[in-house]
Amino acid sequence: MSNPYQEALGRTLIERSFRERIVLVGVTLDGHDDRETQESLDELALLIDTAGADEVARVTQRRDAPDHTYYIGKGKAEELRELCLQVDSDTVVFDNELSPAQQFNLEKLLGRTAIDRTAVILDIFAQNAHTQEGKAQVELALLKYRLPRLRRGVAGAMSQQGGGIGTRGPGETKLEVDRRRIQDKIAKLSKDLAHLASTRREQSKGRNRSGLGSVTIVGYTNAGKSTLLNTLTDAGVLAENRLFATLDPTTRRLSLPGGEPVLLSDTVGFVRRLPHGLVESFKSTLEVATTSDLLVHVVDSTSVDPLGQIDAVHEVLDEIGAGHVPELLVFNKADAAPDEAARLAREHFGSVAIAARTGEGIDLLLRTIGDRMRAITAVVELLVPYDRGDVVAAIHREGEVVSTANEETGMRIRARLASASVGRLSAFVVEGAK
Repeated sequence: MSNPYQEALGRTLIERSFRERIVLVGVTLDGHDDRETQESLDELALLIDTAGADEVARVTQRRDAPDHTYYIGKGKAEELRELCLQVDSDTVVFDNELSPAQQFNLEKLLGRTAIDRTAVILDIFAQNAHTQEGKAQVELALLKYRLPRLRRGVAGAMSQQGGGIGTRGPGETKLEVDRRRIQDKIAKLSKDLAHLASTRREQSKGRNRSGLGSVTIVGYTNAGKSTLLNTLTDAGVLAENRLFATLDPTTRRLSLPGGEPVLLSDTVGFVRRLPHGLVESFKSTLEVATTSDLLVHVVDSTSVDPLGQIDAVHEVLDEIGAGHVPELLVFNKADAAPDEAARLAREHFGSVAIAARTGEGIDLLLRTIGDRMRAITAVVELLVPYDRGDVVAAIHREGEVVSTANEETGMRIRARLASASVGRLSAFVVEGAK
């Protein structure tokens, strides 16, 4: 029997019978330049391609501030309407965030669906969510986005019942949706996710009690995080050349060159202007980053703007409360752009250039992770009685043994151990030892 999340998302997982024709719209506001706008529109084109549609035209405008009615000026909106007729577009997608009123006014004028970047990202997430938690997170974000956009009448039917990008996923059974029902569903989903988050935290506590260090892979979408996880751990995670191919985190055990084991997890890819509501909904999933000992930040060396992508990731990390976690920058795809990867690695002290797909630089990466983990774990001295082989085994299993010496009362061991292990083995710790 399928669960409600599967039923709610069923239609989003069915292959589209046609690819929508999309006109992209970007506005360069005061303080920004046209190059930024075009780069952002290029990324939006990748997003709509991932969502299953095609760009047929794009429109740009420079403004001091957004127009309250149409975001773009009325004259430009009328030009956009004529262009849509010429290219026979199904939908108009704004790179900028539209207010519910602007969206309504645009659809009334254009005679077709008008959505924004946020709706496209939500649509992609709706297509790619597979676990119960992932589906619930996406559904919550979609409902929060759609609630203020509910309108009665014919005009609203285009955006709510059109069946295209931004209209898929749960919470869209009919236009005349009762607000109370949606609010009740939001409350229920929030409660369900809180329960799942609590379970995840308990699991995390269990991992902490194991004494294993925690490393989390983060990065811009399509940077190669899943490929790296597979290369390091044979995790078998789906690694596609698609934005947001991975939404659900995977954790695997990894042995570092010094023999010390760590838990390695991946996360959903980030993107510029990742919708706040989506970040909020996925906070429970992203908690793995906040509780990690080290973040391995994977960067696509072939990107047009790798530094901009780094900044975008840092913004999300700050938003979820992971900005304080130590970070190792890893410039990936060195096989495709060796000179650029090497240059970026030189300019960022302590970083590593790799090619996750071919394995180039992986040995150096593992050594660097080991060095960084050792730097943040304490070296403690323990005196273990000779009849406590179980304790000796635990020290070897959970940490890195630096030295051993046989004494009259037991074995003196100096080892690097995580704080959880030190706490559990406190009875054997030699206080004041250097």
